[in-house]
This record gives sequence, structure tokens and C-alpha cells, in this order.
Amino acid sequence: MPEFSGGAFRSGYVAIVGAPNVGKSTLLNRLLNHHLAAVAPRPQTTRHKLLGILNLPDCQAVFLDTPGLLDPKYALQRLMKQEIDSAVKDADLLLAVLDGAAGPDAAEPVLALASGRPTVAAINKIDIVPDKTQLLVLAAQLNAAGVSDVMMVSALKDRGLDRLKAAIVNSLPEGEPYYPTDSLADRPERFFCAEFIREAIFNLYGEEVPYSTAVVVEEFKERPGRKDHIRATIYVERDSQKAILIGRSGAALKRVGERARRAIEAFMGRGVYLELWVKVARDWRDNESFIRQNVFGRG
Repeated sequence: MPEFSGGAFRSGYVAIVGAPNVGKSTLLNRLLNHHLAAVAPRPQTTRHKLLGILNLPDCQAVFLDTPGLLDPKYALQRLMKQEIDSAVKDADLLLAVLDGAAGPDAAEPVLALASGRPTVAAINKIDIVPDKTQLLVLAAQLNAAGVSDVMMVSALKDRGLDRLKAAIVNSLPEGEPYYPTDSLADRPERFFCAEFIREAIFNLYGEEVPYSTAVVVEEFKERPGRKDHIRATIYVERDSQKAILIGRSGAALKRVGERARRAIEAFMGRGVYLELWVKVARDWRDNESFIRQNVFGRG
């Protein structure tokens, strides 16, 4: 790792917080210029506190992507909230992401967290807001609450992100990098394989099926000179969900595998053979032991 004097170089942890479906994961991927976090047009795609590292010549920003802010209704959501609380506790800076198209109430979910904390706000999705005065009202609300750095961005259209990066860098404390400066994340490859499988499910199925799935990579074999072998189990809560996920003659599950395999290969830069199985774990979302072992387990 290069040596830094600590004078001009800045580093710190940045917790990305906001309501469900405001574009936090899309924004993280754009800031890192890498598809790291699972993205889908549905809320509550993110379940984990996902660490992604932005390395710049004068800064290392360690982003903590978090699940959407909500009132927990079952064990999985309670543990997701713990992921948010942990990220906020560890952060040097909050990056509060708001949906610019959501109206004047969009600020409410993040204002309590931002109170008394160094915060940069990103009003996202400005490309789909017809009345721009709506954005100014939202910015004024944030300024009145003590958030001085408010940026207008479109993560999807890559607008305003350079200014946002500059605001983040200027808000971080001086210090040396926490990770090697060629690092992108702190999770193993098998974690991202499971996330890309979940991402495919969230993008290909409707109704309750995506939220009732958990993905566990059971086997990950690197095979020099051949495609890596990945075997994963997709857990659902009901036999009916299993039937929907698999589809007629396995056609639906095959689409999941094809989409996930392409994402995994793009991420890892090498070929993989992906084997998927579907099992029923009844009411797993309210089984804290199952969740801790299979959803939030590391490695």
C-alpha cells in the first residue's frame, strides 16, 4: 500500500441511508463504476450492509449500502434494521438518498438519522421530476434541518455524480486508507454470486416470490483451465412458490440461471457453470436462526 502523510489524504466510512426504492444501490454502483450491489425496480432488494470502496488519488471512501428504512414487521426485517443501525454507528458521514419524485414527505425517513451527524444529501431521480420547484422545496427542508450539502443527482442517468463525489470527499476526515487502494469490497466472491442470483429473481418474478427467497451458495469450486463450478440453493417459504420459481419443465428457473450466470461472469471476469436447486424452508423470514445462518452468515 502506498504511504500517505495523512495531511491531505481523506478517508472514512460513508453510510448510504434512505427509504426503500430511492436508488441507493444504483447510486453505489455508479459511484464505484462497478456493478457491486443487487439492483431491481422493487423496494427492499438490499438486505445486507454491503461495503464498497471508492479509491481516488486523494481519498478512500468506504461506502456502506444499507436496506431501506422501514418499520420491521418480521424477523428478517428486524435484522435488516440492525444492519442499518450498525452502518450508521460506524459511519463518519451519512449519505442520505431521497427520491426527488416522491414529494415533500421524502425527507422524513432520513431526517431523524441525520440529526447531529455529518450528512450529505443526494436528491435522486431528478430526471423524472417534471416540476423542478418540487426539488427546491425538498432541498430547503433539508437545509432547514441542518443538512448543508444537498446535491441534485440522477444515478440512472449519471448526472451530478462528480459534484456529489466532491462533497463526500470534502466532508470526510483526514486520515490514511482503511483498505488496500486496489480493493473494491470486503466480501468473498461467493457472497456476490448469491446476490446476483437474488437480483435475477427480483427482476424476473412478481408478487411475493422475490421477497420469500433466500439464496445460499453451497459449493464454489475454482477450476483452473475450466469454468468454475457454483452450486446454489434457493429457499422459498411455500410449495406453491417453489412451483412458480421453477416453472413449467424448469423453464423459469433456467432463465434465472442464465441471467445470474451472465452477471456473475461479468463480475468475476471468468466463466462459470451455475447449478441451481430450489427447496422449501417454511416461514423462514420469521425464523431468526435460519436467517442468521443462511442470510447474514459471512463466507
